Amino acid sequence: MAWFFSLRRALSSASVSSPKSRWESVKSSKAGVWLRSLLTDYREACKEIVVGAVARPIKASVYASLLGGALICAYTKPDQSSFRAALLERSNQLSLLSPWIRSSTSDGHVQNLVKLHNQGRLHHLSLGLLSVVYQSDYDADVSVYEAQCSNLSPLWRELPHRVLDVGFVGCWWILESKMKDYDMNEEEFKHLPVHMQLTSPPTVQEVQRNEQLHKESCLVVNVQEEEEQAVDSVGGAVQKGL
Repeated sequence: MAWFFSLRRALSSASVSSPKSRWESVKSSKAGVWLRSLLTDYREACKEIVVGAVARPIKASVYASLLGGALICAYTKPDQSSFRAALLERSNQLSLLSPWIRSSTSDGHVQNLVKLHNQGRLHHLSLGLLSVVYQSDYDADVSVYEAQCSNLSPLWRELPHRVLDVGFVGCWWILESKMKDYDMNEEEFKHLPVHMQLTSPPTVQEVQRNEQLHKESCLVVNVQEEEEQAVDSVGGAVQKGL
């Protein structure tokens, strides 16, 4: 039985000492040394950032604001599905109006986008902080030679001329600008004089005068005094004639 207890004690001591030796071998390996140096560099860099922020709080706040703004822009950047939803909503808004009162600018821009979308020529491109929607000459699924040949594809310098909309901070700005006054047809006013084509907001004095006229229009008109004065003037004229 003595040999059994001695063998058990040796195995237990080996099992206790083996994890330590394995951990020491991992720490002394090349990967362990590289990982420890990497963690040390990151720790020193974080320490320097904290020390620099405490030493120069204004500079640190400016950098933090720029970094936070960039993260917000990247997070709220609209995608292709949001552009399709916005285009569908604007198209529905225009369809509720009569063609005679639609803005030709808004209607033409939306109809062009809908046509390109139906043809598969609208494409979305993410640029990190913003997104752009541009048009291509052919659909990506078209099998003609001009559409599949890479040598005939549009150049990158032609991209600004093909951009149709820019998405930034959750909004498609060109589409929103084109939809301004979408329920007002400019063609109805082009024959008017120039000073009548443009309208300006009323001044404070004009607003006060209009409010005063509105209040006076709601007052009860006293006609009795005016009738008495008219009767007296008629009676005086009659007496003079007699």
